[in-house]
Amino acid sequence: MAKKTEKVSFENKLNRLEEISSLLESDSIGLEEAISLYEEGIELSQDCISTLKNAELKITELKKKLDNLSIDGQDEPAE
Repeated sequence: MAKKTEKVSFENKLNRLEEISSLLESDSIGLEEAISLYEEGIELSQDCISTLKNAELKITELKKKLDNLSIDGQDEPAE
């Protein structure tokens, strides 16, 4: 049976990155675990950066649509 791929929210990824950072700053973990956590952190940060870039692109597209509506005069207030 195939595993379900769960979609983890951006906020959950950031929280996990904070946990990983705290663990790496502590002296309570060994080298192997530190390397594993570091690798997980890199993957999470790449996902977060990608999510932010996509959000920025979407906002830019929405602003362009709004600007086009303003230029076309479709959203000017009625007098």
